[in-house]
Amino acid sequence: MNKVGLTLLTAVFGGAVALGGYKLIENKKFDGMSFEDKQKVYFANNPTGVMSSTGNPDFTQAAAAVSPGVVHIKTTYSRKGSQQSQGSPFDMFEEFFGMPQGGGRRQMQSQPVQASGSGVIISDDGYIVTNNHVVEDADKIEVVLTDKRTFEAKLIGRDPNTDLALLKVSGKGLPVVKMGNSDNVNVGEWVLAFGYPLGLQSTVTAGIISAKGRQIGILNEGQQQRGNPFGGGQDQIPVSSAIESFIQTDAVINKGNSGGALTNASGELIGINSAIASPTGTYAGYGFAIPVNLVKKIVDDFVEYGNVKRGYIGVTYTEITPELAKEKGFTDVDGLYVQDVVAGGAAEAAGVKKGDILTKINGKVITGSPVLSETIGRARPGDKVNVTYKRDGKEKQVTMTLKGEESLKSANTGGKASKSATEIYNKLGASFIPASAQKKKELGVNSGVVVTQVNRGGIFDYFGVERGLVITEVNGKAVNTVDDVEAALGATQRNIVRLKGVSPQGGAVQLSFPVEY
Repeated sequence: MNKVGLTLLTAVFGGAVALGGYKLIENKKFDGMSFEDKQKVYFANNPTGVMSSTGNPDFTQAAAAVSPGVVHIKTTYSRKGSQQSQGSPFDMFEEFFGMPQGGGRRQMQSQPVQASGSGVIISDDGYIVTNNHVVEDADKIEVVLTDKRTFEAKLIGRDPNTDLALLKVSGKGLPVVKMGNSDNVNVGEWVLAFGYPLGLQSTVTAGIISAKGRQIGILNEGQQQRGNPFGGGQDQIPVSSAIESFIQTDAVINKGNSGGALTNASGELIGINSAIASPTGTYAGYGFAIPVNLVKKIVDDFVEYGNVKRGYIGVTYTEITPELAKEKGFTDVDGLYVQDVVAGGAAEAAGVKKGDILTKINGKVITGSPVLSETIGRARPGDKVNVTYKRDGKEKQVTMTLKGEESLKSANTGGKASKSATEIYNKLGASFIPASAQKKKELGVNSGVVVTQVNRGGIFDYFGVERGLVITEVNGKAVNTVDDVEAALGATQRNIVRLKGVSPQGGAVQLSFPVEY
């Protein structure tokens, strides 16, 4: 071999080695990226060319770009135990999951049960995001693409608190739906809903964003239906775990759409369809999607940690209602009233106390609990958040370092009596105001608080306690204010709460019910 040939061969071999080494390093770096960063690389090399609609709406490009990346999920169950159906308009299993309806009790079924939903491919190597309730307890999960390719999927992780799940199939070079930014969406903006509704193949519908930050109580309700009606066990943290800050849309969504894509007019994913509000079980104009910015955090946690790493500020709170504002003398209409502060939590370390009003988080006005829960839900233990709170009419801004679940559990082992009283109060799921002197005289009682609201999923709702009930005693102690109720709950023995009162019709009422905390 002459020198020229040898030199050329050496150059080619050296180039191949360098290229192979670069690819190896590149692949390792790519594997360590978040799904959002992977997509930036993917779409830099594969631009969609989809632009937002102008003038008369035209969604053809967005539909063409997104549809291949929205998959049909088919699940199989070896058997299903009887479950109680309450006919709720927010029943994820009935409205979306395709479970059989008919009211009353569903009987034990010996034959395999099949159901279906939708999912969204977020990585070309086979990661698919869907709803937790679509795949929960499934024995087999099958994914069908629009081109009829079929894969058996494995479950990477699921989170009932956000109703999200992540699947993985073995495919390569799969069509990907581009993630957008749900913080940038606006009420009135055009959106598209993709999925497999009512047993149909890939379907696209259009509508607008009707509202943002909706809380409908479906996740707490779903957890209670699948567990005991009162929540978790003794290790439960006295803060809300479910995160609801839904995007509401009037795009047509039906059974089978669950887990499908909600996109903007540019074909960017802004939410995962999760629930509908309907008196009939089919489309009635109200659909709800999980914001994609929350989705990004949850699915990255599944891959990196194997579960969701959730940070907590360590407070229990209630939204400010006209009744609460009147009772406490507030002038605020926005914000969250701090009912209690967890010992050793981020809020206590920052100086927040019971009775304060949380008004802003990271500069965003807290108009309701969804603002706080979604912001915290997108953070991890150790992350810092800026919180503004009001005390005695004066605002103060502090920086909180979020604590993990285990640290809050260990911190909560001390001072259990005061914490349990607040936790039981929260689980009642009710609002109260002091009974007026005229009301007490009319009923012939010397004490009392009036039940003004009963929330879906709480203990009062479960046991059928009605609005208007005047509660005169809790655990044998007379009550005249909300603080009296909470203090009396601290005397709960053997997990049994005892109430005495007078019904709206004037009849004497005595109730005893169990509560776990």
